[in-house]
Amino acid sequence: MAEKIATRVAYGTALAEIGGNKDIIVLDADLSKSTRTDLFQKKYPERHFNMGIAEANMMAVAAGLATCGKTVFASTFAVFAAGRAYDQVRNSIGYPHLNVKICATHAGITVGEDGASHQMIEDIALMRVIPGMTVVSPCDGPSTAALLKAIAAMKGPVYLRLGRLDVPVLHGEGTVFEIGKAIQLRAGSDMTFIANGLMVAAALEAAKILSQDGVSARVLDLHTIKPIDREAILAAARETGAIVTAEEHNVLGGAGSAVAEVVVSGCPVPMQFAGVEDVFGKSGKPADLIALYGLTAETLVRKAKAVLSMKK
Repeated sequence: MAEKIATRVAYGTALAEIGGNKDIIVLDADLSKSTRTDLFQKKYPERHFNMGIAEANMMAVAAGLATCGKTVFASTFAVFAAGRAYDQVRNSIGYPHLNVKICATHAGITVGEDGASHQMIEDIALMRVIPGMTVVSPCDGPSTAALLKAIAAMKGPVYLRLGRLDVPVLHGEGTVFEIGKAIQLRAGSDMTFIANGLMVAAALEAAKILSQDGVSARVLDLHTIKPIDREAILAAARETGAIVTAEEHNVLGGAGSAVAEVVVSGCPVPMQFAGVEDVFGKSGKPADLIALYGLTAETLVRKAKAVLSMKK
């Protein structure tokens, strides 16, 4: 059984590891045990502040601290970070281009029984249209830890999208992660899966299934949605001639849309989009919701066959 860890847990662990930097301040909106910033709090209680159930105020405070030279990590659930506090994120953090890292956990439908009100499937779309906002969606524990350290070292606003569900470890030791650079996890020449978050594992599984039919599928982990890796996407388009994107997000406006923007302007090829098909979530167990919304390897195989038929 492959090792599994939730990206929110990897985030909390890595945040505590880099907490020796006294310029780092962590804010949380009364959810530290869920976002796992409690791990930082235990080591550095003097630099962890519970802002209460007041997410908009938390973002404004984060902005204020950033103007004083601090690197601020502000955490809450994605539905509150990108939804309830959007005005403050846009105007108080994005517009002045402040050094605030918005680390949003419990994104997507795999929040499960919390239901549609808490299942944020619009956040990538909302965040990537803010000028200057970096948007990152890691697929596993190692990538989360590495990318957290990368965003801590850079200046400017970042939206880091994290999940509640335990996910398999896909990246081996020694993998180099760079903001804005996709990672090829599997070589392929017939078509390409471009995925982020938990859908990277589904893409790898789909590629294995397709190989049994003689189809060679490339898999890219698009962990950074903005700035996007145009070079890797256009290489995939030129070299494989067909693309399927996969994300735990609305198919409108998310990573698939971002990839399509690159493809249509640089090397148009057949494309399909796997994700939540412009509907709200439902309350249910994560595994049941993954199946209900088609966030599965089987869906990706079907969409891959569709783009392959379009190539012909």
